Amino acid sequence: MKKKKLFSLVLATVLTAATVLPCYGASTKEKISNAQAEQAAAQSQLDSIQSRIDELNSKKGQSEEYLSELNQQLDDLQNRLQELQDQYDAKQNELVQIQADLEDAKAKEEEQYEAMKLRIQYMYENSSGNGYMAMLFSSKSISELISRAEYIQKISDFDRDLMQEYEDTVDQVKEKETQVQEEQAAIVELQQQSSDQQEAIQELYAAAYQELRTYSAELDDAKSSESALVDEINSKADAINDLIRQAKEEEIAAQKKAEEEAAAAAAAQQAAAEAARKQAAEAEAARVAAAEAANAAAKADTDTSSSSGSSSSDSSASSTTTESPSASDTSSSSSSGTYLGRFKLTGYCSCSICTGQWSGGSTASGTTPTAGRTIAMGGVPFGTKLLINGQVYTVEDRGTAYGHVDIFCSSHSEALSFGVQYADVYQLS
Repeated sequence: MKKKKLFSLVLATVLTAATVLPCYGASTKEKISNAQAEQAAAQSQLDSIQSRIDELNSKKGQSEEYLSELNQQLDDLQNRLQELQDQYDAKQNELVQIQADLEDAKAKEEEQYEAMKLRIQYMYENSSGNGYMAMLFSSKSISELISRAEYIQKISDFDRDLMQEYEDTVDQVKEKETQVQEEQAAIVELQQQSSDQQEAIQELYAAAYQELRTYSAELDDAKSSESALVDEINSKADAINDLIRQAKEEEIAAQKKAEEEAAAAAAAQQAAAEAARKQAAEAEAARVAAAEAANAAAKADTDTSSSSGSSSSDSSASSTTTESPSASDTSSSSSSGTYLGRFKLTGYCSCSICTGQWSGGSTASGTTPTAGRTIAMGGVPFGTKLLINGQVYTVEDRGTAYGHVDIFCSSHSEALSFGVQYADVYQLS
């Protein structure tokens, strides 16, 4: 919106120069044309730079979004690695317990082996002959024989069960140990894969971060150029307004000079006519006097003997009147103030159509726009009082060039109905 506002200001300056200055010095016109061309070139550069800024902002936003995604992936991988490490530590503790169980089983097997050796040793030491057979046959009765046989069988079964239990325990422990070692190896492999993936993402992150820094640096340079061009365009607009004002002053001075020359010519023509009329009157008076003298001499020659006669003579007098016409000078200054020229008048209001993003806000000078008081025009300081069609207005806003007055209205319909008008403008002290 700011870009459109600036462009509209440039366009308004160009159009105002074309509409409000019908005639002025060729040198001033050339200066205005050159300034407008320079301003248009700067505006073209500004448009290009602003397009580049939009592009860089888009790329920067994409890079920031990509970095955010990579950060999330790195966090997920870090959490995954921590989980795998916890699993590995748990398996390691489990393996330590299994190895402890295996050592306990081996110790128990040693105990069983020592107990079995003691039993065998006891039987051999306390029996003669053929061991178990001697024990059986030394029985004094059938029941004792059966009892001894059952006893021997129980001892044998007990030893065999203990041996089988030990073997089963050892097998289970070894199987569990193998399983835990395999799980540990799988965890280590997953850790390696996660580490490799983390390293790859970190490389992508470093490249994306460097790309983001490049975009940021280019964006800073572009914004700096944009600011410089905006300042240049504003400076050109001020210069154009000054030139337009100078051209208006030249036009008024030329008009005043022409009026003074016309008045002087009219006065000279009137003085010449007056002198001619005076000379004609004097000639007529001389002619009349000569005629009267001739008549008097003739009458005296023909009427010398008459003493009682009366001489009559006709005398004619001519009188001339002279008039001094009063001339009224049209001056560029009057009791109403300093005449600035005939300016273009338009209307605007505080709606979004007229003021865009500044809708409903204050004026460029910081005041609250008020119908019947607030006007917008460049080239003069804020607070300047202008007399237009008998109404005093105050310059409180910008948006138009010098020579184009935008009058604030209370509604958009009123601004539209105002249309385009032209009026003589006076600056009040």
